[in-house]
Amino acid sequence: MPSELGSQPFATVGEAALAVLQTADADAKADLAQKVGAAWADGALSFAFGSTPPPDRPARPACPELRLPRNMPRRRAGGEKGRFALLHSLAHIELNAIDLAFDMVARFGPSQPQNFTADWIKVGSEEGKHFNLLNARLKALSGAYGDLPAHDGLWDAAFATRHDLLARLAVVPMVLEARGLDVTPPMIDKLMRAGDATSAEILGIIYEEEKGHVAAGSRWFASEIAAQKLDAESTFHDLVRRYFKGDLKRPFNDAARAAAGLSSRLYEPLANRPKEV
Repeated sequence: MPSELGSQPFATVGEAALAVLQTADADAKADLAQKVGAAWADGALSFAFGSTPPPDRPARPACPELRLPRNMPRRRAGGEKGRFALLHSLAHIELNAIDLAFDMVARFGPSQPQNFTADWIKVGSEEGKHFNLLNARLKALSGAYGDLPAHDGLWDAAFATRHDLLARLAVVPMVLEARGLDVTPPMIDKLMRAGDATSAEILGIIYEEEKGHVAAGSRWFASEIAAQKLDAESTFHDLVRRYFKGDLKRPFNDAARAAAGLSSRLYEPLANRPKEV
C-alpha cells in the first residue's frame, strides 16, 4: 500500500529516497526524511528500486551561500554569535548527512541486502531529526539555517566516491562522521561552560545517535570487505589516502570509535603526528 509522504504517494524505498534527494527546502527535506523512516518502519514501503539513478548532487535551498572551504569566514569561538555560528555549521552538516544517507540507499541499496537499506533509512531519518533540533535552536537564538555561508566539502566527498561503495563507507561514515565522535564532547563541554545547557543537550542527543551511524558504516564496510575477500586495513588505508585530503586529526575519542566498531589499526596509521609535550 503506498505511503503518503508529503503530497505524493511512494510505494518503494527507491522512490522515497529519490524524493528526499530531490527536495530543495531544508525543512521539507528533514521532515520527509523522518516520514520515510517512519513509513519504512511501519512496513508501508516495499524494498524495490526503479531505473532512475540518484542525482550527482542533491537539491539544496537557495540559502546558505555555498563557498569553497578556504573562502569561509573564520568563526569566533565566544559569545552568542559564536554559538550561533557553531550550531549553524552543525545544522549544515546534518542537512548534508540526510542526503548522504538517502544517496547510500538510492545508489547502493539495489545491490545490497535489505538490511543495508534499513540501516541507512534509519540513519537518514535520525539526521532529519538532528537538523530539526538544531534549526529550532537557531530560531530560538533569533536566526535560522541559511543565515550564514557554508561549504560543500561533505558532498564533494560523496561525489568523489559515487562509483565505489567501499570508498564511500570508508570516507563518509568511518572518517568524516567518526570525526564528530572526537569533537562533539568538547563542544558540549564548551556550551555548558557558556551556560547554554539547551544547545549542549541537543549535541548530546546527536552524539549518542551518531555512534550508531558510524557503527553502520563500519559494519557494512566489514561486510563488503569479506564479500570481496580483501584485507580491511590495507584497503581502508588505500581508499582514505586516495579520496580524503590530508591526515586524520588527533585527538581521537578511542572509546566511542571502538564502540562503533572502528579499530585503531584502521585510523592510527593515517593520523597526524601527536603534539610534543
